[in-house]
Amino acid sequence: MRTSSGTDGRDTDPAAGRGRPVPPPNRASRLTTLPAASRQVVIVTGSGYSTTYATLETFHRAGGHWVPVSAPLPARVGAKGFSDHHTEGVATTPTGVYAFGPTMYGIAADPGVRFPYHRVVTNDWWNENPDSPAYNTFQHSTTNPGGYSEALWREVPAYTHFAVITYNMPPTVPKPVPDAGSGIFLHEFSTPAGGPTAGCVSLSHADLVSVLRWLDPRYAPRIVICPAANLGRY
Repeated sequence: MRTSSGTDGRDTDPAAGRGRPVPPPNRASRLTTLPAASRQVVIVTGSGYSTTYATLETFHRAGGHWVPVSAPLPARVGAKGFSDHHTEGVATTPTGVYAFGPTMYGIAADPGVRFPYHRVVTNDWWNENPDSPAYNTFQHSTTNPGGYSEALWREVPAYTHFAVITYNMPPTVPKPVPDAGSGIFLHEFSTPAGGPTAGCVSLSHADLVSVLRWLDPRYAPRIVICPAANLGRY
């Protein structure tokens, strides 16, 4: 993914002193709650709370400004849309600002990501049992952790590759809150034509790989998820 570099229709930044073009206002430039260290942001928005369709946009911070990285990408969210109060077992996608987990995962080999990568094997689970002390964490176990826990190795093609969105887990919260929801990922469409998710954000295979390769832990990336009308909250 390459940063947009066109200058047509842009003003120069007198503070830069070098005649650098200032990108026009965009969705990232309106965000006010991102950590100061963040230099990459993914923005996922939809037309309202009930939609299962979304658009994913990527931006990086350069020269004190947020710059679009790719064209808007078609995405899908939960079968019951977005929610400000997501709960376990309900197919809504939680709104908010989140980090990406320290490890990326996938059934297939590392596609060339910048994060540490774990290739999923048999008995790799995401623990989605609210009664478990390991709730909302990766777990390798010969027994099912219970609840809504997912057998990661069986989720083909959705979990060919995926990044963990840190909803209801550190650093978003000190520790997972039982029943508040778990296993929120950025993953591949479950079918070639796409389809609503159980609460995750999904992309086509090619778009997902492009985004995962671009994300860099050195730049403290964040993902913002919400209906487009509510982006001003963040």
